[in-house]
Amino acid sequence: MKSSEIRELGTEEVKERLESIQETLVKMKLNHAVSPLENPMTIKDNRRTIARLQTELTKRAMEEKKNNKA
Repeated sequence: MKSSEIRELGTEEVKERLESIQETLVKMKLNHAVSPLENPMTIKDNRRTIARLQTELTKRAMEEKKNNKA
C-alpha cells in the first residue's frame, strides 16, 4: 500500500487496516517459523505498510492537536 493511497483513507479506515495487517504479520511470522514461506519478502512489505499507517496516524494526530491549539 502506497502512502498516497493511505492519505486518501479516513482515520477509522487507517486504524482498521493497521489492525488487520498487524494480525496478518503475526500469522505470517508464525507460519514462517514453522515452514518457510514461498515469498518471505511479504513479511518485509507488511512491516513497511504498518510503519506507513502508523506514520499517517501520528501525522493526523499532530495536525489535530495543532488545529485545536490555534
